[in-house]
Amino acid sequence: MILSGVRTIIKYHNRGLVHRIIKNFTHTNIPPDKECFIEKLKGEEKGISIINFNRPTTKNALSKKLLEEFEEVIEKLRNETESRVVVLRSLVDYAFCSGADLKNIQRVFRDLETLPIPTIAVIDGAALGGGLELALCCDIRVSGKNAKIGLPETKLAIIPGAGGTQRLTRLIGIAKAKELIFTGRILNSQNALDSGIVNYIAQEGSSYPIALKLAKEILPNGPIALEMAKLAIDRGIQLDLDSALKFENACYAQIIPTEDRIEGLKAFKEKRSPIYEDQFNFPKEEKKILEFWKEIDAFNTQVRLSKGRPPYSFYDGPPFATGLPHYGHLLAGTIKDIMTRYATLTGLYVERRFGWDCHGLPVEHEIDKKLDIKGKDDVLKIGLDKYNQECRNIVMRYSDAWRETVERLGRWIDFDNDYKTLNTTFMESVWWVFKKLYEKDQVYQGVRIMPYSTACTTPISNFEAAQNYKDVNDPSIVVSFPLVHEPEVSLLAWTTTPWTLPSNLALCTNPNFEYIKIIDSASGRTYILLEKCLNALYKNPQKAKYVIKEKFLGKGFVVVNDTYVTDENGTGIVHQAPAFGEDDYRVCIENNIITEDGYLPCPVDEQGRFTHEVSDFSGIHVKEADKNIQKLIKQKNRLIVQSQLMHSYPFCWRSDTPLIYKAVPSWFVRVKPIIEKLLKNNSESYWVPDFVKEKRFANWIINARDWNISRNRYWGTPIPLWVSEDYEEIVCIGSLKELQELSGCGKLTDIHRDKIDHITIPSKKGKGTLRRIEEIFDCWFESGSMPYAQCHYPFENKEKFEASFPADFIAEGLDQTRGWFYTLMVLSTHLFDKPAFKNLIVNGLVLASDGKKMSKRLKNYPEPINIINTYGADALRLYLINSPVVRAEPLRFKEEGVKEVVSKVFLPWYNAYRFFESQVILLKKETKVEFHYNSNAEKSLNVMDRWILACAQSLIKFVREEMKSYRLYTVVPKLLSLIEQLTNWYVRFNRKRLKGENGSENAIHALNTLFEVLFTLCRAMASFTPFLTEYMYQNLKKYIPITNLFPTIGNNTDDVRSVHFLLFPEVREEYFDSDIERRMSRMQAVIELGRYIREKKNIGLKTPLKELVVIHSDPQYLSDTLSLQNYITEELNIKNLVVTSEEDKYGIKYRAEADWKILGQKLRKDISKVKQGLPKLTSDQVREFVQTKEIFIDGIKLIDEDLQVIKYFENADSHYETNSDKEVLILLDVKIYQELQEEGWAREIAGLQPIDPVLMYYKFIKDNDNQIETVIKTQSDIILKVLKRSLLPLSEKVESAEVIIEEQQEVNESTFILCFVKDW
Repeated sequence: MILSGVRTIIKYHNRGLVHRIIKNFTHTNIPPDKECFIEKLKGEEKGISIINFNRPTTKNALSKKLLEEFEEVIEKLRNETESRVVVLRSLVDYAFCSGADLKNIQRVFRDLETLPIPTIAVIDGAALGGGLELALCCDIRVSGKNAKIGLPETKLAIIPGAGGTQRLTRLIGIAKAKELIFTGRILNSQNALDSGIVNYIAQEGSSYPIALKLAKEILPNGPIALEMAKLAIDRGIQLDLDSALKFENACYAQIIPTEDRIEGLKAFKEKRSPIYEDQFNFPKEEKKILEFWKEIDAFNTQVRLSKGRPPYSFYDGPPFATGLPHYGHLLAGTIKDIMTRYATLTGLYVERRFGWDCHGLPVEHEIDKKLDIKGKDDVLKIGLDKYNQECRNIVMRYSDAWRETVERLGRWIDFDNDYKTLNTTFMESVWWVFKKLYEKDQVYQGVRIMPYSTACTTPISNFEAAQNYKDVNDPSIVVSFPLVHEPEVSLLAWTTTPWTLPSNLALCTNPNFEYIKIIDSASGRTYILLEKCLNALYKNPQKAKYVIKEKFLGKGFVVVNDTYVTDENGTGIVHQAPAFGEDDYRVCIENNIITEDGYLPCPVDEQGRFTHEVSDFSGIHVKEADKNIQKLIKQKNRLIVQSQLMHSYPFCWRSDTPLIYKAVPSWFVRVKPIIEKLLKNNSESYWVPDFVKEKRFANWIINARDWNISRNRYWGTPIPLWVSEDYEEIVCIGSLKELQELSGCGKLTDIHRDKIDHITIPSKKGKGTLRRIEEIFDCWFESGSMPYAQCHYPFENKEKFEASFPADFIAEGLDQTRGWFYTLMVLSTHLFDKPAFKNLIVNGLVLASDGKKMSKRLKNYPEPINIINTYGADALRLYLINSPVVRAEPLRFKEEGVKEVVSKVFLPWYNAYRFFESQVILLKKETKVEFHYNSNAEKSLNVMDRWILACAQSLIKFVREEMKSYRLYTVVPKLLSLIEQLTNWYVRFNRKRLKGENGSENAIHALNTLFEVLFTLCRAMASFTPFLTEYMYQNLKKYIPITNLFPTIGNNTDDVRSVHFLLFPEVREEYFDSDIERRMSRMQAVIELGRYIREKKNIGLKTPLKELVVIHSDPQYLSDTLSLQNYITEELNIKNLVVTSEEDKYGIKYRAEADWKILGQKLRKDISKVKQGLPKLTSDQVREFVQTKEIFIDGIKLIDEDLQVIKYFENADSHYETNSDKEVLILLDVKIYQELQEEGWAREIAGLQPIDPVLMYYKFIKDNDNQIETVIKTQSDIILKVLKRSLLPLSEKVESAEVIIEEQQEVNESTFILCFVKDW
């Protein structure tokens, strides 16, 4: 608990010191006095207006009085053109402090923006941090290099006071604040700036020497602030946090200490424990740990130490390095790191190589934008070699940033021995994979209607097209097609793609649907369409005027028939453009309208523009031509209905442009023939969560189509097929050696297109020269080949690969279900009839806090590196894995969640460790005993010791079980539970033992227990929070004798420099004790019920109460409670504990309740009878039900599981309050007794800790009825026990005694002086 000096600082330096931005001003020539400064401004700046706002008195002030006042001022200012400067003093400060509604504050800023005067200066005092945020959220214009900070140059000048400077410094950092202050960007009085930065130093918890260093650096002319810094830091490092509050006023009794006082404080500081020399800053300590890991080469050392153990194989899916890592990458990286670290710590050897996806559209799209590449001709114009070199130049653009972020996250993976898909060894293995498939006749060329990106001029696979659907508005038109022999009758066809109409070859109906011929009364025209689809023609078919002339099935037409035509929308008639629709192509082939080797009308080029065959729209992109095509159809009187339709449409995942479906000659890998094998192999793999495997992935496999693996692009692995002109001779190459031998090309070191496209192979069939086809592999084929290509299989590492395949573990996002997971499975099934992986964790998507996709353009999420630098990597890691995202569900990322991990997990955990350290120091100071952990110590007889050790073993057992099942998300709640048990129960209930009040031997037992739990936590959580566990381990290991260390950790090496070199702890079954766990659980229940009553009645724990009655019918429960009586009475501060089963004696009654929703599903119509009868049951009837487990209500039988029995207590005249957890009932006497109250006051007076070597004296200023003096005299034993020294009258102080500090105290409305005197 580090306390700020805000109150004192505000007392001496008023917030809201007026100034504005003046370039010639420097930090040193600003007057220290507020009013002088205003006068200086008035003197130098003619026409300044200063308008004061009154401090609001209520939280709603801004929406009432303050807002009204502001509106009046604004109205006056609208006509004020002569004033160059207007200062609105304290407006924003007061508004923010009054808790004003954000919308109203935004309105204030917007109104300020509308004023015609050149400059507005707003005093923002202690609310400066909020002011900056408001300026940003209100879109106030910013410019210059400080725009990020949000300091507008023309309309708003931020005026910080002491508190404001403090907030500013915290918001932007000391260095930036210093820069702004000294460059005149922000001006203020010297003392206010001093105070604000000192506040920051103290509040942020800097160490004592660091604080003084910063103060001297930032505050060269601030002697007052220097001494305040000393006081603030010294005050914030109290050995016992409970005494910090009471010490605060004493530290600030004199704002300007005398020289003697300064020296006294220095000496006081030097006598304190060094343990708090450095307050813990998680991100800062993590950076120190990173440096430590570098010093000992921790990752490589861990790998080396684990060599010879059973292997655990892991595949890292390759990301593109053309963009920076986002939360999705960090999430997947965290999951991978936790699992691979854990595998290593549990005795396995894990190689972890980072991989890079270097080929494909992401890279080419960047180069196309840079070089303005529109198509193939542009590439050939600049040269394939130059184009590929441009691609090569950018593939690792952000690799350094990736490495920095990944390592900062704490992930251990090998970047130096990484794999890249552009490496020749990788590409050669891809060739080998392809040749194996080709030899199995699993590769063929065909014309397919494929999703096609006109922006990237290439087809993409179906699973790529499925990745990026968007809701768009497209044309929705109905077109008439007159019958040849009956031109006055037209078939009506519906389409959302008018651009495909020029390629129409037929109409298709569903042979099983009934169609109608109608006469439209309005036009007199005759139409044929599906009766169910009349709404495509008329807005309201029931009111429309038409006459049905005939009905017939669709198969009666001389048109093509197919059941893919639906009646869900349109007219039930679909036009057929076989070059632009997969079903269209199939239907036209089946009906001999086209042939597979015949002419296929496809008047659209690679960029999506109409060719000369469609002369009216030649050179126009098909989507842009939609409007003109509709216009032409309308001119021909064929456009029957014209409207718009909002529907989901696929977009290119890279260029984010609409896809079209287009006939493309492509190379395919057969998937349909192996669907059963794929399903079998899928069943042999283990997925978390399993629904992704059983539903999403299995359904995708069942409906799988053959895989288009070719791309008409340039930067990628070339498909190794050399063919004759007529394609009757095809040679598939599977290695560099084979190509060199067949072509005689000499040694190859690179096999990209520009290096091998010129190579030819002589025909063995008299076909002349064989040339390589132009296509390259889809980059998904490369990533699917990654298990083999990363180790250059089968050309190298053959035995090593075959021994470790399939991978033990992989992990990626849900979007890879149709991507990497699928391609891995297809290729491994084709090659080895095995799954490529045994275990898989699928994570969901990380979204912005509003549930929308994270967007750099919208800036709707905090930068990952900023989160890490603010809260630490451990906090981000734990936040991510303790969320639904690890169960393949979406996560709305909230910075508050990361912050909460620090406050609810790390700080309690760290405080427990810190408490241990302080008590070890205290033990040495008071008994001269050095603590050393003894892993072979005799089993403690203390119930709390045995209980917390059992809890720690439960964590070990639980983590082992859950990690075996790859359920990361269950671990954090268990960790939280143990931290809760450790800090709020074990440490809290054993403070006296740990402090040695029950003797040094007992203290050592307790410290040994606390150490073992902390040490167990370090080892058990090392994979999850690698930084914090390393920090604690480095400090804890000094307490383990070196001869005792290795047996303790079960290590098979002598290197124990890092916690990550130790093995995961084994479960010690001898620590489990079901009897103790039961007793503790019941004790906790009773205490929690008692705490609730105290909170409800607003009775603090310092006030002793007389009696607690625990009522339960089970003698064992009562015995368990009584066995821990001392803990209950001390914690709840009660004099007497009564346990009893005599419910009648205390007037306990019974009632029954039901979960009506659940019971209603069981009883259905009879539920009303039970609802009426249940409240009528008497207490005795419900009591009988508890024994018999059944009861009849209005003839309806209810059993034990149908009802919940509640025990309660009714006595309006009683001073007992009751509480129940539906198992046990307690009664707490809440009456305040005078003799007990005096005892409570005595403890409050003695609210200091014995660590400080001082003498303490008191002097009364006001003592109502001499009550405090009476307490000090009558309760002297308690005061002596707590303080370990007497509290003496000030009159007994020796005159020459050196006073450290004096402070005024108040207890129960009585005030007195406490004086601390040096005693060393």
